[in-house]
Amino acid sequence: MEQDISRRDVIRNSGAAALTLSALSYSRVLGANDRIQIGQIGCGHRAEGHRKMLKAASKSAPKFDFRSVCDIWSVNRKRGADHVASLFGERPKEYQYSEDLLADRDLDAVLIATGDHQHARILAEVVRAGKDCYCEKPMANTLDDAKFARDAVRETGRVLQMGSQWLSDPYQHRVREIIRNGEIGKVVSISQSWNYNGPRWHDPKEANVAAIREQDTDWKRWLLGREERPFDPQAYFEFRIFKDFSGGITDQWYSHGSGLAHFYLDTFIPDDTVANGGIFAWHDVRQNPDTFQCVSTFQEKEVLYSYSTTFGNAYGDHTIIRGTRGTLYSPGGEGSPQWWRLPEPKSGWRTNQVFDLHLGKVKPEPITVPGIEGPRRSASRTTCPITPTTGSNVSSAGRRRTATSTPDTPMPSPWSWPPVATAKARRCAGTAPRKRSSRSEEHRLFPAPKRYSASRVRRYTLPPLSAGVASTPSPRSLTPRTSHCAPARKTLALPSVFAM
Repeated sequence: MEQDISRRDVIRNSGAAALTLSALSYSRVLGANDRIQIGQIGCGHRAEGHRKMLKAASKSAPKFDFRSVCDIWSVNRKRGADHVASLFGERPKEYQYSEDLLADRDLDAVLIATGDHQHARILAEVVRAGKDCYCEKPMANTLDDAKFARDAVRETGRVLQMGSQWLSDPYQHRVREIIRNGEIGKVVSISQSWNYNGPRWHDPKEANVAAIREQDTDWKRWLLGREERPFDPQAYFEFRIFKDFSGGITDQWYSHGSGLAHFYLDTFIPDDTVANGGIFAWHDVRQNPDTFQCVSTFQEKEVLYSYSTTFGNAYGDHTIIRGTRGTLYSPGGEGSPQWWRLPEPKSGWRTNQVFDLHLGKVKPEPITVPGIEGPRRSASRTTCPITPTTGSNVSSAGRRRTATSTPDTPMPSPWSWPPVATAKARRCAGTAPRKRSSRSEEHRLFPAPKRYSASRVRRYTLPPLSAGVASTPSPRSLTPRTSHCAPARKTLALPSVFAM
């Protein structure tokens, strides 16, 4: 963006998105006693979060007024106005259409929290009306819309901040600092897996879907350039699962993940990306995938970045940043404040030794932020590895399964949730806390493959095929042969998976 204040500068100097917008707008106000006038377009669930953010920001930046709200649905508009009045003690002006709100010459800045497909056009409308803007991600979900919004900001020179989550979070800044300082060597890969179990973004009993009436809104205006179709209350509120109005996972969670990858690496667009996915768990009305995975490469940084999400299984959320000298590991989903660092004790192959730190057994160390209590171990409580939420206060009621830290409930250390679920872990699932193993923390974090003694190895041989005839053995025709170094054992029935 060609302007003096870059997007990253905005993020770096802010504690919250709403506070950032207020702080930047001070430079445009003449006189120390003037108050910034803020309006809001879109008054749904996300907009409620914006209003709460502004209320929190008012403690340190109180010189603003929540001047107006705008929503084409009359019910949402009234809810938004009521909420503003309860938070700030004064009822805002109410508008149905954005052009009427933007005609207010005393308005300084606007928050946008509409449907994904509406962001780009409303954003362009706001900056061309001479207002600064905070807009929820994504900026757009088509290339044409993205260029349209970009050109409008360049032409007007207004301040724009996109709401990409976690870039103001102190733990993410600490992780980037560690990477910048070379504390884990050269980064070679970043892997994120953020998951959920449930038909995300679809509720057949959604109250708003049942409540809305076409005469109470403007359906054509809601479509905002998309192909015309009959009024659809489900698409109106659950737009994230319909491909004409959102990319679903890519517009939502992946945009947060990739934004953090760019942030950690101080880079931007990857050189190439491959992706795949589909509807594998929830065959309801959705059109967008419930399972998604992609891999990108950053040639200049020489880093491989992978991201995956499924809504069919909630196990194993993590972020792993691998460097030649160490690993940064975060168990938990998006925004998890749990971060651990594990050094690489040595590197080499046979006589080609790169380094050897002679550390012996290495232990993961928690990443801490000054003034903020970080993850800590509990001597009296450990966690069964098959159940990552046991022993930690992980909330499943919110947008993410995000772990938080309280004095009474410490976060689990990373070795309490190894990536491989062993048979022992399966046996102890749901039982009382287990005794701490004598294995090193390194093996708890990255368990080695299980080894078997020669006496336990069982070999299976295929019967000879007839000359020139191809045949497929049945499970029963696979003959078990016990190793010569062990006594014969009872023959086990083979599962059907051996059948071709």
